Amino acid sequence: MKKIITVLVFLWSVVVFSQNEQLALNYFDAGEFEKALVIYQDIAEKQPNNTFLIQKITACYQQLQQYDKAEKLLKEKIVSLKQPTLYVELGYNYQLKGDMASAEKNYQAAIDAIAENPGYVYTVANNFEQKVLVQQALKTYETAVSVNKSLNFDYQTAILQGQLGNIDLMIEKLLSYAYSNQHNLHLVQGQLSRFMNEESQDTFVSSLRKALLVNTQKTQDIFWNEFLSWFFVQQRDYGKAFIQEKAIYRRNPDSFGNIVNLAKLAIDEDEKDAAREILSFILENTQDPDLQMQSHYYLLEMEIESAGEKDYPAIEKKINNLLSQYGITPYSLALQVQKADFEAFYLKNIQAGIATLNNALKLQLNKYQTATVKMKLSDILLLDEKFNQAIIYYAQIEEDLKNDAVGHEASLKVAKASYFKGDFEWAQKQLKVLKSSVSQLIANDALELFLLINDNTVEDSTQTALKKFARADFKLYQNKKEEALAQFKDILDNDNTKSIQDVTLLRVGKIYEEKGDYTAALEYYARIIDNYAEGIYIDEALFFSAEIYNKKLQDAEKAKPLYEKVLFNHQDSIYFVEARKQFRQLRGDMNT
Repeated sequence: MKKIITVLVFLWSVVVFSQNEQLALNYFDAGEFEKALVIYQDIAEKQPNNTFLIQKITACYQQLQQYDKAEKLLKEKIVSLKQPTLYVELGYNYQLKGDMASAEKNYQAAIDAIAENPGYVYTVANNFEQKVLVQQALKTYETAVSVNKSLNFDYQTAILQGQLGNIDLMIEKLLSYAYSNQHNLHLVQGQLSRFMNEESQDTFVSSLRKALLVNTQKTQDIFWNEFLSWFFVQQRDYGKAFIQEKAIYRRNPDSFGNIVNLAKLAIDEDEKDAAREILSFILENTQDPDLQMQSHYYLLEMEIESAGEKDYPAIEKKINNLLSQYGITPYSLALQVQKADFEAFYLKNIQAGIATLNNALKLQLNKYQTATVKMKLSDILLLDEKFNQAIIYYAQIEEDLKNDAVGHEASLKVAKASYFKGDFEWAQKQLKVLKSSVSQLIANDALELFLLINDNTVEDSTQTALKKFARADFKLYQNKKEEALAQFKDILDNDNTKSIQDVTLLRVGKIYEEKGDYTAALEYYARIIDNYAEGIYIDEALFFSAEIYNKKLQDAEKAKPLYEKVLFNHQDSIYFVEARKQFRQLRGDMNT
């Protein structure tokens, strides 16, 4: 019983200590230093050798400008505890008083202690770093290594060199550390990513690329090819990443999976040229039927997106030949769904598309495969203006896969179908929930549609303009671009609802862009830029215009200022990263 009581008393004291310490910290963070000081002193009476508490009491004294009390406490504790980190505290206290000679003397005392016992390096250097005493922290690490050659602080010193603005030295040390400690590669790459993602770090990107290229050429170690591939992926330059992955594959055929992953990345980022090149390489170098079918699927998808009606017969034949080659099985399901989509949306043969999907449903499918088929069947029913039937199928998927990304996608499609149907109230109920979806893409789409409906309901309670816009949007969904274009233009010419104008201009611009009429597309985007600079579509108008000038008209001088406006005025845009990449390339920062 005595033991139990002793344990309970000990646990209770630990709980009380933790609560008091947290209370002191709360007071300190709130700037109530007198209250924090009283609590820390009370705790320290029971733990007089606790260095952390001594540091907190010192910090309270310093915040209250009671430097002499801090000095007295630290000098007493240095004598009794002989902890070198307290020399850092005492030196910093002198620095706050303006006595730099005494400050430097104590900083040096802390560093000298490292020469005697390198084990103190971590606490002393960390204390210097917390006080932004970068040079002293560097000297601490250097002293420890001079005494014990087995120690390696390349990572820590690299970060400090970066704080001093010594970018090349920082990169050199980080790469050296990564090569020597490859199990910590993710740590180094995470640190490098922070610098690469800052617009002001263009020189850093160039320096890092140069250092990686030098190491790749100097050592011929596959590690540097992998690192360089990672670098190009961060820059979304998948073509150059692929060059590195091919070099890796030639020396290590087991790395083929990396090439497949790179292809998926290029597809996800809509880098079609790079994706085609990588997928073609996969087809040439694998006998895996799953990889072959997957590659064919993605190549066909890109071909369909850029095809004209004259190309449709050849595409239909290609799909049928592939299905003949691989058979109608669960393994070829993606091709079957692709065939149904092509039949319904491009060949305008809705019944053929439905028949293809009904045949697929007869196969032995898991719940996700079944959901994929039902989703496409719902899409085709919606295409055929059978809104209620489509919504029922979407709802079935939503019910079968609750709290799943596929279920959330089905929920979004229920909302879109309701929107196309003109049932805006029901669509809004769905969209309110989806705005907080774990899937960023679904959340963004839901928010955009929610704002479209909401903004145009506030200005026009009859929702007349919104109904016209939804019908035109539905024509786009049906792939009837000319009809959609005519309806959108009618809104621009005949409807005075201001809140619908900028998004309508965006839709018209995008249709002209897809038709290849870049002059007309730029004209409509320019109307957004000139007249709706405070609207929510301005970043898209700027970015789409820049892309046309850059990639279609090869006019870099007109593209650069448009990309630049996205960078400086729309940092929260989903196009920010790509705008930065293209701007850097046009400015010459990324030439190799």
